[in-house]
Amino acid sequence: MSDTTKPNESKPWYHLSLGKQMVLGLIVGSIVGWAANAWYMGGIDANTPPNIAQQAKDGLDGFMAWVALVRDVFLHLIQMMIAPLVFASIVQGIAGHEDMKKVGRIGVKAIVYFEIVTTLALGVGLLMVNLIHPGKGIVLAAGNTSTVTAMAQHDRPLTVIETILHAFPKSIIDAMARGDVLQIVIFSVIFAMAVSAAGEAGKPILLWCDSLRIVMFKFAGLIMTFAPVGVAAAIADTVGLQGLKSLFGLGMLLMTLYISLIVFVVLVFGAVIWLARIPLRPFVRAVREPFLLAFATANSEAALPDAFARMERLGVPRGIVGFVLPMGYSFNLDGSTLYLAVAGVFIAQAAETVSGVHFTVWHQFTMMLVLMLTSKGVAAVPRASLVVLIAALQSFQLPLEGAAMILGIDAFMDMARTSVNVLGNCIASVVVARWEGEFDDKAAEREFGSA
Repeated sequence: MSDTTKPNESKPWYHLSLGKQMVLGLIVGSIVGWAANAWYMGGIDANTPPNIAQQAKDGLDGFMAWVALVRDVFLHLIQMMIAPLVFASIVQGIAGHEDMKKVGRIGVKAIVYFEIVTTLALGVGLLMVNLIHPGKGIVLAAGNTSTVTAMAQHDRPLTVIETILHAFPKSIIDAMARGDVLQIVIFSVIFAMAVSAAGEAGKPILLWCDSLRIVMFKFAGLIMTFAPVGVAAAIADTVGLQGLKSLFGLGMLLMTLYISLIVFVVLVFGAVIWLARIPLRPFVRAVREPFLLAFATANSEAALPDAFARMERLGVPRGIVGFVLPMGYSFNLDGSTLYLAVAGVFIAQAAETVSGVHFTVWHQFTMMLVLMLTSKGVAAVPRASLVVLIAALQSFQLPLEGAAMILGIDAFMDMARTSVNVLGNCIASVVVARWEGEFDDKAAEREFGSA
């Protein structure tokens, strides 16, 4: 979509691919954010008069508001195309094949895969947090928990019944306006079945959806031209407001999460890639731009249009990409699931320092079962991972001060878990395509080079 240069084509040394431009944006944005934080807050400490400290904070907030504006404009441009792109891709992919049994088969295979991999993500998270013990010696101060308390009161994971009911929209216009991907998927699948059942009368609709899909990919290509600027603004806002100092206080937790995600990607995703015979190098080349975009913006929807186009170019059939990717955005959150295991046990370890009550393996196993259920109902909940974490803390009588403490570095953790979510869903689309015997290895080699 955004990078049409083939791997074997030579380019001038000064011409950077979009992926390299986004890496450059990450670097520049980090420097800008650090410099802004140092300029406004560098001389502020505990001895600074309150009025001076407040003026410095107001100055930083004012500068970062303009940086955030650039980031938010880019994200809004991305988000405005999600609904028509998902709708057109699913309808064209399903109705174009005229095989409704295949739709059900793909759905069952995707759900089975999602459950296996997210369970492994929880297992890896629990294993690593118990090996590293990031919460040992951490003291949970009785700080301001108003934010997490408000989240606990007003937001919560949906129950199983509520999740099923929520999947079926009252109005597709309302679902598209809110950007509820799961509801759009359900409507699009049923609509595609109706188009297929209509026969000749449905063909103009099918042709229109195909044209809409092509136009939306072109639309996405135009927007992705500005991705490096959006990436730079997103990381600058995070580093500028949080400051690099915020990484040090809870550095062990942050390190545990990143190490756990790396272990999960290498072992679990590596095994999946080997078992499914996914061509590694072409896949890495295909997924690196959506991965970087998700990491920089901490927004999985920002990477969806590019992931759509690149998985299709990689050799995944259009119908499978259009169905599995949006479905995975609700049910296959590998990075977020692993984060929940690490963060939950971290808070339990920190609480043990004060209470002396040990959070046993059985408690952790029980928490894993709770997280497996509650993490499936967070598609429409703002700050979903934190909401699920708060619900788990309440269920196991763990202190909400732990969640309040984690809020300080949540932006940095969100970047990691979101990018792994996107990576996992891209792998899922290839796995289902291979499972169906429809993955095109020749297309992968033609578009992204040999394995």
